[in-house]
Amino acid sequence: MLYLASKSHLITLEQLLKQCQLWSDTPPSASALASNAPFACDTMTFEQWLQFIFIPKMTELIYRQHPLPSSMAIAPMAEQLWQGMAQRQSVINHLRAFDALLNQQ
Repeated sequence: MLYLASKSHLITLEQLLKQCQLWSDTPPSASALASNAPFACDTMTFEQWLQFIFIPKMTELIYRQHPLPSSMAIAPMAEQLWQGMAQRQSVINHLRAFDALLNQQ
């Protein structure tokens, strides 16, 4: 059930990123993707991190039925970065719900 709900959250997250015009057709460079900084904040934008690192890694965990994170806090980063940007509130709200789902397992 958790895997199915998480997959649904990832699909919705992708849709919301596209609706908010935060989805990119151009992937970051290999060196940007290799960042060790939290959220790859030194090499890419937060929305790029969601699209090119978070969504693929979570999708892989779900596909392989590996343990999912049980303590996730992505929404606070979105809240901080997108403070005052009403058009991104739907993404923030969705990330809050996804955090809550994984934190209650």
